[in-house]
Amino acid sequence: MEFIKRKNYIKRISPFMSKDIIKIITGQRRVGKSFFLFQIIEELKINNPEIQIIHINKELHKYKDIKNSDDLINYINSFEKKETAILIDEIQEIENFEIALRSLQAELKYDIYCTGSNANMLSSELATLLSGRYIEIIIYPLSYLEFLEFKGLNDCNKSLNLYMRYGGHPYIKHLELKDEIIFDYLRNIYQTILLKDIVARNNIRNIRFLEDLSYYVADNIGNLVSSKKISDYLKSQKIKISNQAVLNYLHFLKDAFLVHTVKRYDIKGKRSFKIGEKYYFNDLGLRNSMVGFKANDIAQVVENTVFNYLQFLGFDIKIGKFDDKEIDFICEKHNKKIYIQVTTYLSGQKVIDREFGNLLLIKDNYPKYVISLDEIKLDNYEGVEHFNLRELLTMNL
Repeated sequence: MEFIKRKNYIKRISPFMSKDIIKIITGQRRVGKSFFLFQIIEELKINNPEIQIIHINKELHKYKDIKNSDDLINYINSFEKKETAILIDEIQEIENFEIALRSLQAELKYDIYCTGSNANMLSSELATLLSGRYIEIIIYPLSYLEFLEFKGLNDCNKSLNLYMRYGGHPYIKHLELKDEIIFDYLRNIYQTILLKDIVARNNIRNIRFLEDLSYYVADNIGNLVSSKKISDYLKSQKIKISNQAVLNYLHFLKDAFLVHTVKRYDIKGKRSFKIGEKYYFNDLGLRNSMVGFKANDIAQVVENTVFNYLQFLGFDIKIGKFDDKEIDFICEKHNKKIYIQVTTYLSGQKVIDREFGNLLLIKDNYPKYVISLDEIKLDNYEGVEHFNLRELLTMNL
């Protein structure tokens, strides 16, 4: 099978391959988890041509009889007893799969990999059961550089515009980059996520409200959001729903990797705020297929693009607050920290003073960046650097 390797994820998983630890690969539906398993199989065979591969894809009819943990263990036991790698695609479709994983892992003779399309599969119960015996790797839509590679495009403003418009679902490699084609495809993915990964999995009856909520979040990416604010908005639309119901449905959207939530952090007080957070779409193409790609949304889209890249790089991200000023992103990874301000254009001295000035309030020595769409790069100002968005998306921070 031919596929383009997603080298960043192979690099992340390589230290754990052929080790006594379960590799759990999560991410939104259709972001490439299944093809990543094929890449893993290729790597395993290169390292050990004699290894036995057991590959189960629960979306295929041939595996319909593997319904629960007992079925899974019986199926594995039907194979020859030798060095074996087990790869299970969409494992959450198997009832009590965590019991089977724990049992197989305890035998100390299997190299185990599995994928799932729901963040809740790593619930507290599963984490307790496996306690330190697993590593999670989240697969995200294509980064900008991966998008260029998949589509055979050059790095230029036109390519960046296409990326921000259509997002990074890998299958668009096979599709012509036209609204009527890409957005039709992405709307089908959205409906599948909604119905299969959210409605069916959580026994939701109020589908209309779920759709209204997802559209509200799509239209408010990068804005401070609270359950009360959403509930009040819905009441203005003659839709009555409790704050708790809003919170529950927001969790469902997050668990299906449709959106990500980012909490606010008081930099001076060194504490997280309990209310008020921002939401960003896991894939901008999905978002744009829902609410359109409008000129007055460009600031939100640019901010979401930066957020997605920071997540792809593996940063833990918070929204910063310093007195009455906002820092768009505080990004931490291992012992590394960076601060980022995002704006569409540095269109005048007032904007420049605001974006650079907010960062200069933070009196530490960690890197501080201002990101915009401006082609002309401003000089380093008191340690704060300016980067064009395209430049950022090709950097390894």
